[in-house]
Amino acid sequence: MTPAKAGKLLQELYEKLWQAFGPQGWWPGETPFEVALGAILTQNTNWNNVAKVMARLKAEGRLTAQALTALPEAELAGLFRPAGYYNLKARRVKNFLAVLQDRYQGAIESMAREGLEALRPVLLEVKGIGPETADSILLYALNKPTFVVDTYTFRILNRHHLAPESCTYEELRRLFMDRLRPDVGLYQEYHALLVRLGKEFCRPQPRCEDCLLQGWPDKF
Repeated sequence: MTPAKAGKLLQELYEKLWQAFGPQGWWPGETPFEVALGAILTQNTNWNNVAKVMARLKAEGRLTAQALTALPEAELAGLFRPAGYYNLKARRVKNFLAVLQDRYQGAIESMAREGLEALRPVLLEVKGIGPETADSILLYALNKPTFVVDTYTFRILNRHHLAPESCTYEELRRLFMDRLRPDVGLYQEYHALLVRLGKEFCRPQPRCEDCLLQGWPDKF
């Protein structure tokens, strides 16, 4: 498939999803720090479990980098219990908070002032933060134009012949970024729309008979 053809199909896919579902308004969170924390806590769980943690932290006045940095890891793990893997997630959050403190004086606003190319490697060096979590923080918390790739993205593009099964995370990320304009709002909506499609139709056992993409694209 030529780059021009791939770009055309990616644009068609976005337009079909937008027309079917409309704007998704992702990611949940009132502050950049809350979004970044949520991106770490939502690993291997659903957002409803994370929302319980967020609600408690907010009610107790602890939903800040400074408040969580001051807590011992064991106490942090107890607060994270509803999100599952709470000991591991407490360690990962502590790793993130340490970088935030050491490099950016504990201020996520200072982190946001760095450019994408400088900031992405910093996040990827944090133990426990992989590409999907790093790109989620960059895109949704820090408003950097990077595309988030997840299981839904792989599944949808593979089933519709836009990417092979062997495609890596970075190859799929570049597929979007090399063929779409570098627009934060576009990347946010596109990723959220793919998640919506994946949850409702493109499941491990797909609901193709009801899917708006049935038979699309007819040629590739």
